Amino acid sequence: MALQLQVPLTRSASFSSSCGSWTSNHSIVCLSGGGDQWSSARVSRSVLEKRREKIGGSRSLRVRSSLDVAVSVGQVTEVCKDTFWPLVKAAGDKTVVLDMYTQWCGPCKVIAPKFKELSEKYLDVVFLKLDCNKDNKPLAKELGIKVVPTFKILKDGKVVKEVTGAKFDDLVGAIEGARSS
Repeated sequence: MALQLQVPLTRSASFSSSCGSWTSNHSIVCLSGGGDQWSSARVSRSVLEKRREKIGGSRSLRVRSSLDVAVSVGQVTEVCKDTFWPLVKAAGDKTVVLDMYTQWCGPCKVIAPKFKELSEKYLDVVFLKLDCNKDNKPLAKELGIKVVPTFKILKDGKVVKEVTGAKFDDLVGAIEGARSS
């Protein structure tokens, strides 16, 4: 997972979550990793401007608030209980598909590569995945998970469809239905 937060250089900002905590007076703070393995990098404005020249256009979604949160499209982004709702909000009116899984689940492991393929196919959809471990249990409970894998399809921050089990065709149908509504 990669989580990008932009903060103004004019003030220092502190961030804290189960995914990590840090203080920055730099323009970009990036977290990457998942589970218990997180690393962060702080990028100054001059480095950012040089990177922007090299990279050109960005395939990111952004929402304006006190923080800017970005999600890359065309890939699956790992979320935790602290990053899920801000990323759903950042998606705006785009369809969001959440894969709720566990590390020990066989069917979850089987459908994971197919879920990644869907993220590369549907570039207008945001694909997220949540490991329903004990750290993320409050969010899993809030979303009403009963079995894994469970796929929640959200529009405008609300769950509009759910697919339980590793039912690929049902998942594709649910995504198609949400995209067309």
